[in-house]
Amino acid sequence: MTVSMRVMSAGDGYKYLLKTVAAADGDRPLSTPLTRYYMEEGTPPGRWLGAGVAALGKGEIQVGDRVSEHQLQLLMGTGHDPITDQPLGRAFPTYKSQETRIEARIADLEPTMTPGAKGEAVAQIVAEETARSTRRAVAGFDFTFSIPKSASVLWAVADAGVQALIADAHHRAVAEVVAFMEREVAATRTGATAGDGAVAQVDVTGLIATAFDHFDSRAGDPHLHTHVVISNKARTVLDGKWRSLDGRPMHAAVVALSELHEAVFADHMTRTFGVSWEAREMGHDHNPAWAIKGVPEELIAEFSTRARHIDVETDRLIAEYIATHGRRPTPAAIMKLRAQATLATRPEKQVRSLADLTAEWRERATKTLGRDATTWARHVTDNDKPLLLRADDVPLDVIGEIGRSVVEVVGEKRSTWRRWNLMAEASRQTMGWRFATMQDREAIVAMVADAAELVSLRLTPPELVASPVVFRRSDGSSVFRPKSSTVFTSESQLAAEDRLLERAANLAGPTVPPATVEKITRSPDADGRMLGDDQADALTRISVSGRMLDVLVGPAGAGKTTAMNALRRAWEVEHGSGSVVGLAPSAVAAQVLADDLGIGTENTAKWWQNHLIHGTTFEAGQLVIIDEASLAGTLSLDRITHLAQVAGAKVLLVGDYAQLQSVDAGGAFAMIARDRADTPELVDVHRFTHAWEKTASLELRHGRTPAIDTYLAHERITDGDAEAMTDAAYNAWRADRDAGLVSVLIAETHEDVTTLNGRARADLILNKTLTPDHEVELRDGTAAGVGDTIITRLNNRNLRTLAGRDWVRNGDIWIVTAVGDDGTITIARDYGTGTVVRDDGTIRARRRGRRFGGSIVLPAAYVAEHVDLGYAVTAYRAQGVTTDTAHVLVEPTSTRATFYVAMTRGRHSNHAYVALDRADDHTQPHPGDDPHATARSVLSGVLQHSGTELSARETIVAEQEQWGSIAQLAAEYETIAAAAQHDRWATLIRSSGLTDEQAESAIESEAFGPLTAELRRAESNHHNLDALLPRLVAARGFGDADDIAAVLHYRVERATARPAGSGRARKPARLIAGLIPQAHSVTNTEMRAALDERETLIEARVDAVLEAALAENAPWTEALGAPSTDRRRAAAWRKAARVVAAYRDRYRVTEDAPLGAPPASAAQKIDAARARTALDRVRGFIAQMSEVPQHSQGREGVERSL
Repeated sequence: MTVSMRVMSAGDGYKYLLKTVAAADGDRPLSTPLTRYYMEEGTPPGRWLGAGVAALGKGEIQVGDRVSEHQLQLLMGTGHDPITDQPLGRAFPTYKSQETRIEARIADLEPTMTPGAKGEAVAQIVAEETARSTRRAVAGFDFTFSIPKSASVLWAVADAGVQALIADAHHRAVAEVVAFMEREVAATRTGATAGDGAVAQVDVTGLIATAFDHFDSRAGDPHLHTHVVISNKARTVLDGKWRSLDGRPMHAAVVALSELHEAVFADHMTRTFGVSWEAREMGHDHNPAWAIKGVPEELIAEFSTRARHIDVETDRLIAEYIATHGRRPTPAAIMKLRAQATLATRPEKQVRSLADLTAEWRERATKTLGRDATTWARHVTDNDKPLLLRADDVPLDVIGEIGRSVVEVVGEKRSTWRRWNLMAEASRQTMGWRFATMQDREAIVAMVADAAELVSLRLTPPELVASPVVFRRSDGSSVFRPKSSTVFTSESQLAAEDRLLERAANLAGPTVPPATVEKITRSPDADGRMLGDDQADALTRISVSGRMLDVLVGPAGAGKTTAMNALRRAWEVEHGSGSVVGLAPSAVAAQVLADDLGIGTENTAKWWQNHLIHGTTFEAGQLVIIDEASLAGTLSLDRITHLAQVAGAKVLLVGDYAQLQSVDAGGAFAMIARDRADTPELVDVHRFTHAWEKTASLELRHGRTPAIDTYLAHERITDGDAEAMTDAAYNAWRADRDAGLVSVLIAETHEDVTTLNGRARADLILNKTLTPDHEVELRDGTAAGVGDTIITRLNNRNLRTLAGRDWVRNGDIWIVTAVGDDGTITIARDYGTGTVVRDDGTIRARRRGRRFGGSIVLPAAYVAEHVDLGYAVTAYRAQGVTTDTAHVLVEPTSTRATFYVAMTRGRHSNHAYVALDRADDHTQPHPGDDPHATARSVLSGVLQHSGTELSARETIVAEQEQWGSIAQLAAEYETIAAAAQHDRWATLIRSSGLTDEQAESAIESEAFGPLTAELRRAESNHHNLDALLPRLVAARGFGDADDIAAVLHYRVERATARPAGSGRARKPARLIAGLIPQAHSVTNTEMRAALDERETLIEARVDAVLEAALAENAPWTEALGAPSTDRRRAAAWRKAARVVAAYRDRYRVTEDAPLGAPPASAAQKIDAARARTALDRVRGFIAQMSEVPQHSQGREGVERSL
């Protein structure tokens, strides 16, 4: 990716941008080319960017002007205008420090506490607050725009003139993409909250950004990139007020922006130099990379290694060796010296001048090219003028064809998608075309995305009711629907899911008699193990169900293999030997299944290929077990289960929907499992040595944060910076290996895995565990020799043992037994280690000596492209593996699924090493990294991000729930009401006795919106505001008031907490669904209609929510009891119950208790009080009918839940 994004926090985080800026002449304009800073150490000062800068000061700042540190401090540090120092809208929120929170809680302790009790309480407070992360305001978004590596290399070695032109192409591309962001991405939010922020997404007048150029990577390689830091402050088109940017589209658009930026930059390079571009394959795990023709991969590789400092340190050690011994070290000694260099401390990035860097880069490139690098660069950039496309050069039928191709490609990897996914793929598929202008490219990409949308199936419901014109964008869409938020799928995806659900409901499949099943469940297996109750129950239900498509769900370590083995025995008793066959999404998983069950297995892709080529199919009465089914794609499952249905076989999907899912369009396994009320599920975890870990693993599976405390209490979690955690994870894994344990080292990214693999190998060489005298280079820059553990990355059935029983699979672990001079390696499996657990729970390693399986020779081409070191793996590689111990490197970007899988691999222990920062290619920590982060705060965020994909059918339900919920409709109602009544409330304020200046100050205040909401609430309580407000204004002056609107809000709230009147004269509040104050005296016909339509929908929604909960016997309805048979009482019961249902839907309460967790905001507290009153009313009805036996349980439910 050429664009990445990180959040920047308020405060002094902006200083990160200034660390490497050259101390240049302060009067020098920033629009000067990079060459003006050629001789100075550091990088050029920042420059202003974006249309929003015109609104700063009085227009003094122009795009391209230099950014001073003082200006940056005002804008990014405090949220103020960098010229006038006036606040841009609301100030950044400030949050209490850890020390302040501790002091405040200690001060609130009861003074009567004994010293011992107080000491314990203080210790508990300190522990809790230390574990909490301090919240920080978002100051902006740091977008990093990088040029492709081939262009960076060309820029690095070219003469100053060509360097300047490449930099200019880069700057123009960045400016054009930022302008695109202003049109299509940037927005802010206003109006009432819908739970996750304000409900209306409105356009902004432009972005305020600063751009800082950097030249090199931390390793000192050429890496021309620009940090574009976009201020969180933006002025809205709707009302001209300053608000915060909506972060949702900023995150959602990153990949599409990256693809667009790469294409736009390529266009500029072709226009300037006439260069051509080509797609180069980067391996089966990566998308092709576009590179400039004529820039060889050897040169790119020279400047791409992450371990260049290892080369430098190795050269230093060799020179030292020669000085000491008077001779050059042997090849074996050089390997040891390189291993020593690998373990050396990673060097700090040095701030150097561009002239110094360029001189070094030219020297290195000249050696690699075998000719003068600058002359070579001049030749590459000397081309004829190219032919460029205009938008109208592309026929509409071609656009339609590409649109269909886009949907086909996106649909292979995702079950659902949004416009940004289509835009990203549209940019990829048009990357080979060169356009005359950015406008031409943008038009074509948008047209392709439009065409893709037309052939997609829309899952998001259309707007349920119309929105007034003031709440519509220029294209007619409603501001209540975020731009590009519509979710799509394909007809084929949805049809496949429908067919899978039909097969899961089909009861015409083969079965096993209950007597046979009972005999198997009561008998031990070959190892003397008896089935647990949950295993026996699941086996019975699967065997006798008759379902053509069945499922077995089980968490990690729940004994799915044991249950499947028993099922195989039962099935073969009834249907004969060989009647059970196995499939799995990967060849390795298929082999594990074959080894565990003793049946014939195959991976799903190969089986389908065999079906197409050889006619392979299933037989009547067969049981087809598909293991690790959460990793299987929906379309693949549909094809296979169709053939099974035709043949009269039964398919059993086995897996865990909480674990990792398919890299293809998935979600089917979870959909089928959740569609049934009687899904067979294993609940007892057997894998772990320690009982507490069984429970804790299930807590992780469900994303429950108390599990973090459990792992912390058992010292299974360590935290620190990324490099320290990498060291800690590696050292712990190494210690376990040295003790003879089977241990797995798991990291989040392929880059982390490569780093850990390199370190592991270096360590093994230095301690003489490995003594390679010859090695081969692998695709990631590491090397392997005799004794190394490696992993193969591509299935190849032609690479077999002599006996032919074993072959090379993607994900297989091997030991290198020989290295050939031609780059081939000989590999074999290592069966020589294992462990046993003593009665006291301790672990003893048992070494049987090296015992290898049959050997296989891997060709040099396979080794170079498809072999990695195998000491560390990703969570995807680890799923399905069971070891003695696991050591897991966790980053803030991890997901619940990857964390859960990684933390359940080890039988005896699983340790997490939590990086509190994100790896960065710069010297200083990124300001987005939380300095107060803890393991608990990082892991809490990880558990909240499930990382799993919903099926298209489940997405339909989720979308209907979101856009039809009371949370959404109530927020829309209140936002429209505020606009419709704005002039009325402004008139009331002006006539309340305030001076003209005070009245205008209140109306312009940010607190005016909350004040008008309070006035509407008071009016719904029948208060006469024309008389009340002047009385409240006259009660006390406003001489010391910072915000008159906020003061009035407080006074109105206190005076109108109860409905007007008393006794029989008191009228009930005029509330929608018992919660939302009605808007009265709205004269605008369009506004009135919009409000009435939403009120109708809200009332209908409440009825639907309550009816559904009662029909499903939802746990929270126990507190409601049963309605009275008396019609009047039943109506009163229903009215109160509707309020509770409305509250739950508005605030998305999912807990079993009727009102859920304590309210989080002032508005929710008011609604919670109303819902609690309604619940108390229900309790009163139950008490009146307590003599009826069936109602006693409802009363107890109320007592439990209140």
